[in-house]
Amino acid sequence: MIGQDLNADTIVEFIADIFERRGAESYLGEPVTMSEHMLQGAWLAEQDGAPDVLVAAALLHDIGHYTSEFGTYSPDDVEDKHHDEAGGEVLAPFFPPVVVDCVRLHVAAKRYLCATDPTYFSRLSPASVHTLSLQGGPMSADEVAAFRENPFHEEAVRVRIWDEGGKVANMRTRAFRDYVPLLQRVVHDFANRP
Repeated sequence: MIGQDLNADTIVEFIADIFERRGAESYLGEPVTMSEHMLQGAWLAEQDGAPDVLVAAALLHDIGHYTSEFGTYSPDDVEDKHHDEAGGEVLAPFFPPVVVDCVRLHVAAKRYLCATDPTYFSRLSPASVHTLSLQGGPMSADEVAAFRENPFHEEAVRVRIWDEGGKVANMRTRAFRDYVPLLQRVVHDFANRP
């Protein structure tokens, strides 16, 4: 991202270029590529009737895997790479807080769901179970209370559920370019807020 002249007029095309160049990369050992995973999240959000901002958040939730200076995930990792924070940082100048917080909190939302929903852990893929252990495991009661203080915690939980659902081989979804107008609307509305 450094060295690019990014602004509200260029950020969506910049992200589209990332998807096109790097979207075929493996996604954490799952049966989908990185772009397939993110597109499935957006598709699931659309199927749930989510507003544009949550479709955008679901689509971009793992953008930090492309932007983190710590590199991409490997099943051999022994520490978290903080792609959630990296993604939130990259999007913050251009997207509304609900999108940024959903990206920033989607890992915390996994930890939250594992602590508050007795059935959620059994729905995690093996890669998600592994990363959960690197990310701190299920939240403590104090962490749950702190997570609930975030004004967009419920939205982040929705994005997390679509995230976990977006790991299906050969699922038909829209292409990234189909979401460009939606992303441009979200960015434009944020840039032109009163």
